[in-house]
Amino acid sequence: MEKTFTVTAETGIHARPATLLVQAAGKFDSEINLEYKGRKVNLKSIMGVMSLGIGKDAEITIYAEGNDAENALNSIEELLKKEGLAE
Repeated sequence: MEKTFTVTAETGIHARPATLLVQAAGKFDSEINLEYKGRKVNLKSIMGVMSLGIGKDAEITIYAEGNDAENALNSIEELLKKEGLAE
């Protein structure tokens, strides 16, 4: 399963939002990855997410595979919207 989002936060996905995303992803058993500009990283890795340098207006895709993939994607989408990070 996958969903694509456009980053709306002025500061992009910097340390604080990256931490929130990693914590949200860590609650699920599924393998969850984030892709940006053709690079895919494990969304459960803070260093991986930070290494992408995701800025405002970036298009990101989140992939989830596993028994709770749908719940994981929905939860991450909710977090992105609630925190005003992406839509």
